[in-house]
Amino acid sequence: MCDWLFPNIPMRNTLSNSPQSDPSPQNKLGSVSWGFILFMLALTMLFVFLGNWQMNRLQQKEAMISAVAERINLAPAPLPPIAEWVGFDPEVYNFRPLRVSGRFDHEKTVRVFTALEDANGRFSGPGYWIVAPLMLEGGGVLFVNRGFVPEGQAARFADGGAGPRGKVDITGVARVSEMVNSFTPGTDFENRIEWVRNIERLKLFLDPDIRNVLPIYLNADAGEAGALPQGGETKLTIINRHLEYALTWYSLAVLTPILLLFWWWRNRKNPG
Repeated sequence: MCDWLFPNIPMRNTLSNSPQSDPSPQNKLGSVSWGFILFMLALTMLFVFLGNWQMNRLQQKEAMISAVAERINLAPAPLPPIAEWVGFDPEVYNFRPLRVSGRFDHEKTVRVFTALEDANGRFSGPGYWIVAPLMLEGGGVLFVNRGFVPEGQAARFADGGAGPRGKVDITGVARVSEMVNSFTPGTDFENRIEWVRNIERLKLFLDPDIRNVLPIYLNADAGEAGALPQGGETKLTIINRHLEYALTWYSLAVLTPILLLFWWWRNRKNPG
């Protein structure tokens, strides 16, 4: 073992000031600094606390996953009227099937880069989500992810392609914004290309005077087989690694006393 991990802590001679005195190992053990022992015990309690906290988070996450799995199988519901959008909670609608009506503004279409795996339709691989603002019949704006198009066919959808004109009725699954982090590339305004389906970034493509944009987007349901954009690609993917984290903390809580016992044994064996 490394000396820095298990140091031979100097032991004070409490029996005599004489350099010739040679106290027993028991006396030497009793005179060590208790700071290291208390530190290791505190670490053990901390690791147990963190493990318990992760187990509580696991229960919460499993309850959320269960609720989402039930929610995604509900019949499509209409959005509340625009007058009730104050305090709109995106999480309440996450994975909720919706039915909406309105008109697409295809000129404001944004292509969001993706690499689609395990596709429900025939197309997959590198490509783009075709996201367009839907001017809702009752007022307000909802971004709709019309579906996936392969990279080689994305150019013709830059302005919506042969998208539906006039009033449309759409069903799909509501989703909350995707997160932006330090690794997310910047927005390509010139080519109208994004990297995440994030409402705040998508709003930058709209006219500045447009208000009342919902903080969710809608993944459109699948259309005809083989048609583009390829809808119906909502995936029920919620990361749940809390059990893994809990086991890590509990393992450390077991390891810490073992290390402390080894340190104690080493000091008894080599008191000098």
